[in-house]
This record gives sequence, C-alpha cells and structure tokens, in this order.
Amino acid sequence: MRANSLALRLFVSATAWTVIILLITGFVLSSLYRDAVERAFDRRLNVFLRTLVAEVAAPEDTGERTPQSLGEPEFDLPLSGWYWQLTRLGGPKPEVRSSRSLWDSGLPHLSDQGIAASDDGTRRAYVVGPEDQRLRLIERTVDLGEDGRYLVAVAGDSQEIDDETRSFDRALALTFVILAAVLLLTTMFQVRFGLAPLKRISESLAAIRAGTAERLAGRFPVEIEPLARETNALIDANREIVERARTHVGNLAHALKTPLSVMMNEAASRNDDALAIKVREQAGIMRDQVARHLERARLAARATVVGTVTDVVPVVTALTRTMEKIYHPRGIAIDFAAPDSVRFRGERQDLEEMLGNLVDNACKWAQARVSIEVTPERAAGTSGGLPKGVIRVVVDDDGPGLSPGDREQVARRGQRLDETKPGSGLGLSIVLELSALYGGGLTLSNAPIGGLRAELVLPAA
Repeated sequence: MRANSLALRLFVSATAWTVIILLITGFVLSSLYRDAVERAFDRRLNVFLRTLVAEVAAPEDTGERTPQSLGEPEFDLPLSGWYWQLTRLGGPKPEVRSSRSLWDSGLPHLSDQGIAASDDGTRRAYVVGPEDQRLRLIERTVDLGEDGRYLVAVAGDSQEIDDETRSFDRALALTFVILAAVLLLTTMFQVRFGLAPLKRISESLAAIRAGTAERLAGRFPVEIEPLARETNALIDANREIVERARTHVGNLAHALKTPLSVMMNEAASRNDDALAIKVREQAGIMRDQVARHLERARLAARATVVGTVTDVVPVVTALTRTMEKIYHPRGIAIDFAAPDSVRFRGERQDLEEMLGNLVDNACKWAQARVSIEVTPERAAGTSGGLPKGVIRVVVDDDGPGLSPGDREQVARRGQRLDETKPGSGLGLSIVLELSALYGGGLTLSNAPIGGLRAELVLPAA
C-alpha cells in the first residue's frame, strides 16, 4: 500500500512538472516564432519602403514625386489593409500622397507618437488603420536636399501575422499533447517498474515483522542492493544486542543473588537481634527491587526482537501437561480449547511465562477445574502491511474468586492475599508488564464457573 502510494505521488509530481515545463516551453517557442514572423513581415514592408524611397528620389521627367506601382495589387484595392503614404514635410502645410487603397483615409505618423528610430533609420509599430484594421506600419524620413524632406510609410494588415502565429500555436499544442502523453506513459512505466524493488523490500520487511522471514532475501538492483544489505545488517545487529542484553541481565541476576542470599541467611541465624531484623527487612526490599528492575530490563530486551512468531497450541499443551502432573494429588482437571492456526507475535519464553503464571495461579486456587480458551480475533484493515488482530487467552477457575478490591491488590508486584500459598507475589505483575510491552493487556473478572477469570490479550501473527 505504501509503495503504491509512493508511486502515485511520484507520478502526480512528474505529471505536474511535465505540464509546467511544456507550458513554459510552449510559451517561449510561440513568442520566438511570433518574433520571427514579425521580422519576416517587416522585411517585406521594408522592401516596399525602399522601392518608394527609390521612386521618390528619382522622379520621372514630369517632376511629380508620386510612385506609380510597387508591384503589389493590394495597394490599389480600397481598404485592402495594404497602404503606402508619402508626406512632404516643411512648408505651411505638408503635402500628402497615398495609395489608392487608403481611399480618403490616412496613416498616423510614428514620429509624432515619440517612437524612436532603429539603427537603419526606420520606425516600426502596430497602429489602427482605416475600418479599425490593426496594421503593422514601418516609416522612414528621407532628405532630398533642395527637393525637400519626405516621410515615407508603408503598412500591411497584421492579420497575416496573427493567422501565422495561431497556425503555429495549434501545431505546437498538438505536438506537445502527443509529447506529454508519451512522457507521462514513459514516466508511469519507469515509476511502476523502477519502484518494484522497493515494493519487494516493503513486503519482505512486513514478512519479517510477521515472523515468516528472518532477512531480506533475493537479488536487488545495484541501486537498491546497499539498502537491502544495510537493512539485513541492522536486523542482525538488533538480535545481537538483544542476546547480549539477556546475557548481561542473567549475569547480573546471578551476581546479586548470592550476596543477598548470604545476607539473608546470616540475618536469619540471629532471630532476636534488632540489627538482623533490619538486615532481613532491607535485604528483602533489595531483593524485590533487584528482581523487579532485572525483570523489567529482561522483558524490554525481549520485546525489541524483530520478526519472532510462536505457535500457541504447543505451548499451552505442554503447559497443561506440566500443571496436571504438579496438581495431580488435588485432582485438578484442566480443559483446553484453541484453533491450531493461532500464533503469537512474540517469543516463546515470554508466552510460556505469561500463561504459566496465569495457569499456575488458577490451579493453586481452583477447587477441581481450570478452563483455558484461546480465541483469535481479526479486524478489518491493515497496519504496516500486516493484518490487525489479537489473540485472547481466557483462564477460568472454580475457586473462591476475588473481590474488585482484591483484584487490584494482587496485580501489584509482591502483593499476596494468602501467605499460606507458595509464591513470591510477582506472577500477575510480571504478566501485566510483559503483556503491556507487547501492546496487550490483562483484565481480571468473575469466571462463569465460579472463580476468577484472567483474560490476556496479545498481538496475533
């Protein structure tokens, strides 16, 4: 699921960037093409302008400085969009001559609009002509000395520029749509198959958490191989750290057990001595505190193990046989019911310790019967690639049971309601702490068969 989500995010991101890049590229290409079309149109107008200037500078014998023909029929068609205009400057009133296409209209003077001339002395701009036509106009001032100064202007319909640009934009858009589709298909292919190794790693890690695998197996691409190698090294290092912690905890327990036992024995040999009584009291407190913290450290170390799964039925079966032998003189019957497929996501010794404490406690207080029922429960959805689910272990006995206040008391470490029963009073508290480390819990209530019900919830594999 997470790999699919990553692939989707990458595809969406790639799609967004592809669209943005293509839009920017299309805008730049369209602008460049329009500039090129404008330059070509201006060159065309400039040819007509130079022809006009040449005819004005070399008049016929009649002395009339009026161009006869520019080789373009559009200049003779009224309001065709193609116009020329010749204006003699100076004198009380400028003389204006123009093409027949202008009819009774005229062209604006760019020099009067403050438009600067280019290096070749011409001015270029878009203007509004007759019939509100949008024109591309180019003009130039010609000085003929004694014959006067002339302003020569040529204009063409800019619709040609717009039509040419729109045609290019349509072709460009079609090309970019096809290119975008190809790029997106290529990106989707690369994301789908390029992330396949990561999906395999995700599934392998889920299998390790579920306990069906111990390491990342298989071959991976060169780019992913270091990740798989370091992940396996991390898993191995985690197991080594846990084993080392267990060893240190065991060594410390043995190292402290002997001195405390010696102190207790020496103090016990002096029954009436006040110092001996105080030593026994404090040594007992020390023993309980050491046992508590060592047990907590040991349980925490176990709970950090990755990928451990235990079959429940063999553990409960072996435990039932052991308890039946121990309590055979009292005639305690133990009933057990559980599906064969139920599995605990944790270590076997932890499950044995939790169930052992619960069943042993039930047998101690039972009159004649103890019932053990294990039920798997599955919930909809997944968590981290694994199905969410728990196993519920219910241990009932037909003993005297406990009141709500007594149930709260026996769950405390070292608390015992009946000193005549063997034990240290640590059993239920150990079950509580260990189940909590696995994300489960223990609840006590009244059993249907008359005694105490202990209900243990643990994660299922």
